[in-house]
Amino acid sequence: MKNHTEQRGKSKFHSGFVAIVGRPNVGKSTLMNHIIGQKIAIMSDKPQTTRNKIHGVYTKDDKQIVFLDTPGIHKPTSKLGNFMVKSAVSALEEVEAALFLIDVSEGLGGGDRFIIEQLKKVKNTPVFLVMNKIDKVDPETLLKTIVQYKDLYEFAEIVPISALQGNNVDTLLEQISKYLPEGPQYYPADQITDHPEQFVVAELIREKILHQTREEVPHSIAVQIEDMRVQENGVVYIGAVIFVERDSQKGIIIGKQGALLKSVGQKARRDIETLLGSRTFLELWVKVKKDWRNQDRVLKDLGFQND
Repeated sequence: MKNHTEQRGKSKFHSGFVAIVGRPNVGKSTLMNHIIGQKIAIMSDKPQTTRNKIHGVYTKDDKQIVFLDTPGIHKPTSKLGNFMVKSAVSALEEVEAALFLIDVSEGLGGGDRFIIEQLKKVKNTPVFLVMNKIDKVDPETLLKTIVQYKDLYEFAEIVPISALQGNNVDTLLEQISKYLPEGPQYYPADQITDHPEQFVVAELIREKILHQTREEVPHSIAVQIEDMRVQENGVVYIGAVIFVERDSQKGIIIGKQGALLKSVGQKARRDIETLLGSRTFLELWVKVKKDWRNQDRVLKDLGFQND
């Protein structure tokens, strides 16, 4: 699946790929970031925050787990939505295990039932029921929820966690390790994602916009890095374009006297400098691409395409 790194001087090394699936906004990106120990998947309380499969690499002396943080499975309303759902479902065919993440504080809903029906189509992948946000419910509610889900699907493991607080995440990793076959170290030990830096930088910018906009605007934005280079003074220059679908949205993103765009740039630059470990000069533009979420060519240009 990926280019393998030579494995030297180690015996019985185990490795594999694990997909994280679930409804939008149940904590998939939060879990990924906690396991990896660094932000590589953006977080927001807006549904459909994750649009691509984000690969996070977790490496220990005896194992390597490559996590796929998939887009939330939902009923699509655009070509972009179709891409997101196909991307999430296709991930289930590629992995050693799948983590079905649910929000126990919300209870069993139609979205979870829909995902379970998708899981039933996958024959050879063990599925974990990972019950997130246990800090928000009492033990009795948790037990009732376990019974509900066990009646619908035969899960390989059931693990209650709090991704935000880190509760029981180590136990989850131990359970996953039992399902890893002997295999190579796919990535160097210090690599935490296989996405290029430009991708992560664009996502960090998009996250800051999600945090500061409402209603339809968050779903209508895309970010593309047009220029990223180290200047002679050692500062990393980044030029990024924020695409929206309507002129009115452009005005919202820029804000009164450019205030919102300036705030987005300042907050994104702090995260980007942490990611890159160097000073950064970030320049942002806002452009209108009408109805871009339904245009195949634009979707392909922005990196949304099913391989």
